[in-house]
Amino acid sequence: MNKLNVLYEDNHIIVVEKPFNILSQSDATKDLDLLTMVKQYIKEKYHKPGNVYIGLVHRLDRPVGGIMVFARSSKAASRLTKQIQNHEFQKKYLAVVRGKMEEDCATYKDFILKLEDGNSILSPKGKEAILTYQLIEYNKEEDMSLVSIDLKTGRHHQIRVQFANHNHPLCGDQRYGKELDKTQIALYAYSLSFTHPTTKEQLHFELKPKKTGYWTKFTK
Repeated sequence: MNKLNVLYEDNHIIVVEKPFNILSQSDATKDLDLLTMVKQYIKEKYHKPGNVYIGLVHRLDRPVGGIMVFARSSKAASRLTKQIQNHEFQKKYLAVVRGKMEEDCATYKDFILKLEDGNSILSPKGKEAILTYQLIEYNKEEDMSLVSIDLKTGRHHQIRVQFANHNHPLCGDQRYGKELDKTQIALYAYSLSFTHPTTKEQLHFELKPKKTGYWTKFTK
């Protein structure tokens, strides 16, 4: 089992890094998933018998890496879920996208519809999807932009769909990007802020992706 990178833990929550290409939770493939990894970590560290409760309150797409928080009690799970529903979670992502951004900072507002096949498209029948981005650096030689993304809503494949439809597909996106691009997607959840479900303390976590693949094309 992969070694878990734990950023924070107490009796109520645990904050960890989700590696690229690891499921957030189990699916039909039965491949290793982060929820199982966290349960195993808690079980072994605290010598807990039987089933360990870990509440999944949000997800990251399988190919995407970054910071996730899990609840260690049902009360914590309920309170964290309520924060997400009230848009009180602040999630920021780093992405490498094709081309040069038209503006250094802008907002994308679209409507996203999730299809039965698991893909998402822009459609007036969909739900409102909002994000803002800030250009961090442009690599002229590779014609790629490194951007920071502040996700305002959490629609299915939102970042990937919106940037692809605004002519800046994510590098390595095998679903919405260029057909020949079979590399690791350059999308990483690097910042997470929320209120602790019990102490009410404001918590903030930041972690940058390792300098591999597309991330090596930028100095910042």
